[in-house]
Amino acid sequence: MVTRFSDLPVLSLSHLPTVTREQMKEVDELMVDRFGVQIVQMMENAGREFARLARAYLGAGFIGSRITVVAGSGSNGGGGLVAARRLVGWGADVTVVLAGPRAAYHGVAHHQLNTLRAMKQDVLEFEGELPDHDLLLDAVVGYGLHGPLAGIFTQLADAANEYPAPTLSLDVPTGIDVDTGQADGDAITASATMTLALPKTGMSQPDASARTGELFLADIGVPPSLYSLMGLPPANPFSEDSLVRLSREASSVL
Repeated sequence: MVTRFSDLPVLSLSHLPTVTREQMKEVDELMVDRFGVQIVQMMENAGREFARLARAYLGAGFIGSRITVVAGSGSNGGGGLVAARRLVGWGADVTVVLAGPRAAYHGVAHHQLNTLRAMKQDVLEFEGELPDHDLLLDAVVGYGLHGPLAGIFTQLADAANEYPAPTLSLDVPTGIDVDTGQADGDAITASATMTLALPKTGMSQPDASARTGELFLADIGVPPSLYSLMGLPPANPFSEDSLVRLSREASSVL
């Protein structure tokens, strides 16, 4: 484990329930329909914790550091845009790169873009290369990915992997299937991944660490009782902190 995160609680991945793509979709639906917690609220929680992880990752060199946030047009991208806003406010030099034309950004992602626009934050569209950076935040595609990356997403994965700076991925590295932990084609290789609510099933696979890097789990506000509604084992991983490290070693305890 990286010493910069030594103050975070450590939980064993093997002691936590994991969720598939369809189960995570059900979590989101129950949050909205049963508990009245909207996607934009969960997105705000995810983005705040992602920004927190980025700040901790850079440590003493955070102020003035160059951070590139690559954001897709869905909820995962919206979380990345929240992180960008937070990091700007905390003193980083942030560049936002969109994984597609601005016109493709609707709903909650568009809402976050409007906030960044009001802050006078520069937002670029990806044109084949990424700007110079000390840290890359990957918030392109989350758990909803089906099949291999294509087109501009493949180019983004290649650009991210060619750059020597570390990459932090939100929920899952872009291009990785959350159910299998594998990539059907190109995928981003992350230095660390911050997954949301509960670990995804594919992350427990033995060779998943080669793509996800160090694993973290962030609280987006899901009540433990929601998991009972889904027939999942009870889980309350955030009793000590809203951000925890996940260990693949069975000796760590919940």
